[in-house]
Amino acid sequence: MAAAGKNVSKRQSGELERDRAERAAARKDAPNPVWFKPVMFGFILLGLIWIVLYYITSGSLQLPVPPLGQANIFVGFGLVLVGFLMTPWWK
Repeated sequence: MAAAGKNVSKRQSGELERDRAERAAARKDAPNPVWFKPVMFGFILLGLIWIVLYYITSGSLQLPVPPLGQANIFVGFGLVLVGFLMTPWWK
């Protein structure tokens, strides 16, 4: 009886592994959610607007966040970087 129990558990574990592999392949081939592209391009455009706004207003108002000063450039590039880091997963 013990041998029969081992066969059943091995078969079940093999079936589970195949099932997991099938689900992983289905996830890999699945299209992106609807929100993915707008969020990706939104980060890129928001970062670009942030940098341009800082350069345009650096003489007078120092927008978008005056206390940050030149660190606004890093914030803008960080937003652009997040958008570009999303591009490898775009399908």
